[in-house]
Amino acid sequence: MSAGEKPGWGEIATFFLLTFAITWACWIPVAAAVPLASPLAQLLVYVGVFSPAITALLLTGTRRGAPGVRALLSRVWPVRVAWRWVVFALGYLAGVKLVAALLHRVVTGHWPRFDASALALIPFAIAVSTPVQAGEELGWRGFALPRLAARLGLAPASLLLGLVWATWHLPLFFVRGTDTFGQSFVLYAVQVMAIAAAIAMLYVRTHAGLFLPMLFHAAVNNTKDIVPSATPGAHAVFSPAASLLSWLAAGVLWACTLFILGWMVRTEADRRARYPDWIAPAG
Repeated sequence: MSAGEKPGWGEIATFFLLTFAITWACWIPVAAAVPLASPLAQLLVYVGVFSPAITALLLTGTRRGAPGVRALLSRVWPVRVAWRWVVFALGYLAGVKLVAALLHRVVTGHWPRFDASALALIPFAIAVSTPVQAGEELGWRGFALPRLAARLGLAPASLLLGLVWATWHLPLFFVRGTDTFGQSFVLYAVQVMAIAAAIAMLYVRTHAGLFLPMLFHAAVNNTKDIVPSATPGAHAVFSPAASLLSWLAAGVLWACTLFILGWMVRTEADRRARYPDWIAPAG
């Protein structure tokens, strides 16, 4: 694809359709009948998790051959970045949850529950989890985001991708034993759209690198419960009903996201001038 040429919507739609088809074909049986603790369920869950990468590599190989696949894979390796972005990736959601806890104290007069039982394990968990996030990030940010951004601009693309990304997780809300089981998908989608904007900013700040998005993704997964906000016994997946702390965290997320989206809009023209080929931006 030549510099400045926009990818077709068919390519983007094909990626989403194949990714959903593979993942949901794996996850829906687990939600319906396969016990989560069984080896078969674990296999199906992980195949589903890696389907965005599988689809991205398949479509990239079909269109751009082995050089395109190598170029995409090369973006998962760490690159030199300012330390503030590493700190942002590691601490963003933890900071959001702590601010939400403070707001909870102001609003209700008492602190929410804190869970410090596994604090010492969080760095190890993030280190182990980061490579696994390539299964998603090669697809969502490596393949889908630049193609959507070429069409829509970075800010709308990041929000649309966040909504698609959240919806992709929907079967897990019906898998007993997951941390999303029975929780509010409405709240989850609101939060994930905001998180997707933050990851898109990291993607751009590192010139289309995927390591910091992977690190951010791992940190989100492993720090979200320092202030637990899930609703015990919830079963209304499509209801907005959720804990006060959850909605406070969503509010803090979106307050930050408005600044991120504003930066994206202000810098869109300059970014397109510097990186006319959004499929493989210059490093």
